[in-house]
Amino acid sequence: MDPLSDMLSGIRARGASLCEASLSPPWTLRCADGASLTMVTVLDGGASLLPSGGPTLTVGPGDTALVRGPAPFRLVDASKERTSLVMGGYQSARGRHDRLLDTLPPALVHREESDDVLWLASARDALERRDRPGGQALVDRALDMGLVCTLGCWFEREGANAPAWYRGTRDPVVGPALDAIHEHLDQAWTVGSLAARAGVSRAHFATRFTEVMGQTPLGYLTEWRMYTAEELLAEPDAGVARVADAVGYSDAAAFSTAFKRLRGMSPREFRRRATAVVPGSG
Repeated sequence: MDPLSDMLSGIRARGASLCEASLSPPWTLRCADGASLTMVTVLDGGASLLPSGGPTLTVGPGDTALVRGPAPFRLVDASKERTSLVMGGYQSARGRHDRLLDTLPPALVHREESDDVLWLASARDALERRDRPGGQALVDRALDMGLVCTLGCWFEREGANAPAWYRGTRDPVVGPALDAIHEHLDQAWTVGSLAARAGVSRAHFATRFTEVMGQTPLGYLTEWRMYTAEELLAEPDAGVARVADAVGYSDAAAFSTAFKRLRGMSPREFRRRATAVVPGSG
């Protein structure tokens, strides 16, 4: 499993909002629902995207915009013709979602190729079936598909400006090791065993990984284990021993020591805070 797939597996939509609108000029939409990430695809016409505190971006026919929340933003008519668009939002984020969002600018526009918008057919079908049994699940999956397609294409076109973890997936030495880490995080990985996955010597692997990723193999492994542990600890019934085993530590004590060193609190304290009921949230 590559890093992007792993991050996206942690942010699958639950009860996603997805709507299609057809707007006659002049029009303005103010989006203030507090979504952590909003996706807007213009089908026909055009819009100007005014993110909070950022430059104005143009979204043309077939383009998809991603806007990081929770700050509100506006969409303003930028066409003399009727504008049709599809908009979806993710309402919450944590763990892997946060790490993915941190690699994105406040707002971006992906200029679509004709084969990049296959997800729109699924989105339209989901909207038509939304009131039927299973309709919400279809909406959620349509939004997920759109997010995967947009992010994958955008990172690919960013090239050298893409995050290190994305560039690493394309590297013949680093890529196999990243796949191994993200597919089997519970394994007792060493630099030697990761180098074996890559089919190179231990020294060459360690040097190449650090060059591409900007950190050592074990540094990356530990960092990802902590992100995953945070998500698991946020589940009220997740015991520390079970979380330790899931993220590759031999026992709860070793995991607790590493977690406290890197997060500044014990796993139990983190779980207590993560599962606390926030006043007004329910």
